[in-house]
Amino acid sequence: MANPYSIDQIYSWLEEVKDPEIPVLSLVDLGVITRVEVTGEEVKIEMTPTFVGCPAMDLMKQEVLDVLNNNGVKKAEVIISFKEPWNSDKISEKGRQALKQFGLAPPPSGKNLFTDLDVLEHAQCPRCNGNHTELRSPFGPTLCRSIHYCLDCREAFEQFKPL
Repeated sequence: MANPYSIDQIYSWLEEVKDPEIPVLSLVDLGVITRVEVTGEEVKIEMTPTFVGCPAMDLMKQEVLDVLNNNGVKKAEVIISFKEPWNSDKISEKGRQALKQFGLAPPPSGKNLFTDLDVLEHAQCPRCNGNHTELRSPFGPTLCRSIHYCLDCREAFEQFKPL
């Protein structure tokens, strides 16, 4: 029997599921949806959280199942996987733009927090695009954010940390 759902169709539906902390960013664009598999009428979704202790994983998992169910998928499973750790390079270009429009500086591409600690020191302001910024705290309201201050427009902002 042919698969009634295409993988592209599933990804399109999953664009509806937004990150609970950043509602302008889909889980697809955040890069936490790491695999979609369709076998007959069964759909399996693999998700990799941004952080191991992410408190929103159960909520996101349920929202993925709800979207699939609302689109007629009767057999669906969401698997939380840590096979390959999430990193900020998994954020799509569309996701980076959404972060910026939301007021969060997107993480620089191709950087690794653990080998490039100075990455946190130099964030581009999402409001004025200025580079004359300083790190105020490496600890933001969540594990994935740091707090910065722009010396050009004199606004505080958060940066989504590179990992």
